[in-house]
Amino acid sequence: MDHDRLNSPSTSAISLEVMGHRLHISQDPNSKHLGTTVWDASMVFVKFLEKNSRKGRFCPSKLKGKRVIELGAGCGLAGFGMALLGCDVTTTDQVEVLPLLMRNVERNMSFILQSNSDSGSIGSITVAELDWGNKEHIKAVEPPFDYIIGTDVVYSEHLLQPLLETITALSGPKTKILLGYEIRSTTVHEKMMEMWKSNFIVKDVSRSKMDTKYQHPSIHLYMMDPKAPLPTEVGATDNGNDEEEVLSNPGEDEDPGAKSEPCSSSLVADSGSLDDWEIRRCGAMAARLLKDVKL
Repeated sequence: MDHDRLNSPSTSAISLEVMGHRLHISQDPNSKHLGTTVWDASMVFVKFLEKNSRKGRFCPSKLKGKRVIELGAGCGLAGFGMALLGCDVTTTDQVEVLPLLMRNVERNMSFILQSNSDSGSIGSITVAELDWGNKEHIKAVEPPFDYIIGTDVVYSEHLLQPLLETITALSGPKTKILLGYEIRSTTVHEKMMEMWKSNFIVKDVSRSKMDTKYQHPSIHLYMMDPKAPLPTEVGATDNGNDEEEVLSNPGEDEDPGAKSEPCSSSLVADSGSLDDWEIRRCGAMAARLLKDVKL
């Protein structure tokens, strides 16, 4: 992956249109905490929801009132995607990240509700502290949930076991788990997949179901279901029987360990410039080099 991203002291916010709403997500590129950056997998995730919201399991009529918890929310972008579809979202992270997360939630939800004539179609977002594996934090958010979501929450092997324990504690027998993930280490990726497949039914979302622009060979979306039935007293509400064709066909997508391809020169030939997403994926250095090129 490219390390030279559009994340510098001059980029303190990301603006992205999601389901007809312009979200302004503040970030802190000078922070040493990884949770204060808008990572690209969260953008792929919300644009995937947007593309698949017209019918099936992700349409608002199916999601209205569903309880969702976002793990490692960071700046909170993924949670907004579910809230805009009518879900009641609890977005969580470590205490150091909460001030920025709360600011993003309060500002954007206020703007959305004021500008939307049908505010009843919008869900809700609340912010809570949740350290993975902390039983008191888990109890406080009142599991189980209909959906557990997370984007770019795995970047180090030592986080895998606490994350697994937390997901299990938050799940009921019909909980759906949606994770967006960018492969940065094949070692961590292989360990993660081994752990997931031992505990969940793991399905890789087809790239044909992702937004045609907001996708990348190194970014994957996974849908997971608990393998074994959990005790009925912690059962989640029914998610319905719809199983959309959002899965990969054999050979359809790239090898999960494949490295990203270099930025295609066709981007410049077609448009003459790079937009924010292309800059993020191709590298800010390439954008600077192309800035003064006349085509």
